Amino acid sequence: MSGGASKAVVIGASAGAVQALQTILPALAADYGLPVLVVVHVPPDRANMLVPLLQARCEIVVKEAEDKEAIIPGAVYFAPSDYHLLVETEESLALSIDEAVNYSRPSIDVLFESAADTYGPGLVGVVLTGANHDGAAGLKAIVAAGGLAVVEDPAGAYATAMPLAALEACPSAMIMNLDAIASYLSNLGAAR
Repeated sequence: MSGGASKAVVIGASAGAVQALQTILPALAADYGLPVLVVVHVPPDRANMLVPLLQARCEIVVKEAEDKEAIIPGAVYFAPSDYHLLVETEESLALSIDEAVNYSRPSIDVLFESAADTYGPGLVGVVLTGANHDGAAGLKAIVAAGGLAVVEDPAGAYATAMPLAALEACPSAMIMNLDAIASYLSNLGAAR
């Protein structure tokens, strides 16, 4: 599991996401060798304040994804509020206002499943803290496509429902605390 063939990282989080991402994303260097795509459940009527908060704390570029935007390594793309984020090809993103999935738009499952279709065994999926089951089916799709699954250790998670559901769907997933996830992802995209 050296991650030599890794092409992209997808991360899903909900309740407790701010603290979790403040541990993980600042660990990624400015020349990080992979794109990172993130879905955090944000109420539809509220702007995603995570982007400016995290950009101020990270060396890597942190931005809100735009429809038809080119995907480049060394950038973190957040799904905008009230839009699903999908990977169209290895080079581009798409936004969608299709129905909510698991009561969520953006949905972690939608991102993970579209990324699994595109990147296959080159994808690393990470499910963090959250209070619902979004991400479990998507992580299962990543594993089925040959990708790697990482789940935040429920013992330390702010909200355990999402990590527990992900582990039930993907018993082979690597279980790590936030510091270990930060270190793992940092090494995965370092000096490519």
